[in-house]
Amino acid sequence: MEPPPRGASTGELISRLSEQTSTLIRDEMRLATAELSAKAKHAGAGLGMFGAGGLLAFFGAAALVTTAILALALILPAWAAALIVAALLLIAAGVVSLLGKKQVEQVGPLKPERAMANVQRDVTQVKEASSREHE
Repeated sequence: MEPPPRGASTGELISRLSEQTSTLIRDEMRLATAELSAKAKHAGAGLGMFGAGGLLAFFGAAALVTTAILALALILPAWAAALIVAALLLIAAGVVSLLGKKQVEQVGPLKPERAMANVQRDVTQVKEASSREHE
């Protein structure tokens, strides 16, 4: 932003203020939108991983049930194979769930912090400029 020219009329100054305010508000809204969009992507990825972890845990539990049935019905090596599959599914569920938890923790508060800080800075600058003009 460039300072207003010396001797500018009140109408010109008001018009310029209106234009600059509109531009500032549009820019801050774009920043807030971009910031919230990025946070929503992280939250979505984390929640998807939580869901995948839950699904893998369900299949792991189903495989454990199958293992118990096979172990009781027939004392054969088939139950050992089912147990290995169940263990692998449960390990995968744990890994995916931990990754999902990490994604959700990275989101932080769901407010556009940078945009809010910029607006606060802009308000302070406008107040300072206004107080200088009244002196």
